[in-house]
Amino acid sequence: MKMGKMEYAGFVKSILEESSSIASGYFGKVSAEVKEGDNNQVLTDADLAIGNFILRQISKTFPEHNIIDEEKGIIDNDSRYTWVVDPIDGTSNFASGSPLYGTLLGLLDNDQPIVGGASLPSFGEIYVAESGGGSFCNGEKISVSTEKNLLNSLVAYGIDGYQDDPERTRRECDMMAEIVLNIRNLRTSNSVFDSVMVAKGVYGVQLNSTSKIWDNVALQVIIEEAGGVYTDIDGNRMNYSKPLSRYDQNFTLACGALELHHKLISVVTKSR
Repeated sequence: MKMGKMEYAGFVKSILEESSSIASGYFGKVSAEVKEGDNNQVLTDADLAIGNFILRQISKTFPEHNIIDEEKGIIDNDSRYTWVVDPIDGTSNFASGSPLYGTLLGLLDNDQPIVGGASLPSFGEIYVAESGGGSFCNGEKISVSTEKNLLNSLVAYGIDGYQDDPERTRRECDMMAEIVLNIRNLRTSNSVFDSVMVAKGVYGVQLNSTSKIWDNVALQVIIEEAGGVYTDIDGNRMNYSKPLSRYDQNFTLACGALELHHKLISVVTKSR
């Protein structure tokens, strides 16, 4: 089924409304299972329930489209369109009873993100953006920070520990120290919460050295349509070409207001 971006955005909004209801029903009532091979990654029944719901709705409405889902993997229908799904972004937060979690749903046209949505169920917020159409929270237009000075800006940085490579963690902490010395304060939920705080102009920039394609596609549209930029941590364009081949790939990210983003990329580059 071919639809305009506006119709895709409406579909995303409706899916996020229902998935928020599902998440809220599980919140505070689930325990997490650590994923095999990665102590930083956990899974709950809510992830599976939300993922199954979203996949059913996509397959019903757009049966010819591809899907990448964090938990279920890849559905390849040889389409130019690929839905990218993160049932719960911030599962560790969710499983621990922290409200700093949400659902992400994005759509690629070949390698271009064209529609993105994010929910914060505990805050009653749904963010939807389409390329060329602006970025909105609960129907109200949002925009990134207008601040020009990093020392006046809050910055988010998400970090995981690497027990199998402790030196990697120490190097990343050294880089993070340089970031802290050049900003007002550091914040870290390591979740969609940080990203939408950037989109709303509360935080100036967000960075992360460890993420997946489902952590990025939806949020890239939201940030860019809010007037921000979205690159890897070296300032390069995000590469989603042949997206179905990128399920296991690590992505770094840096997103935020243009001037602050450029200044922080410079800090990161010099710290290495």
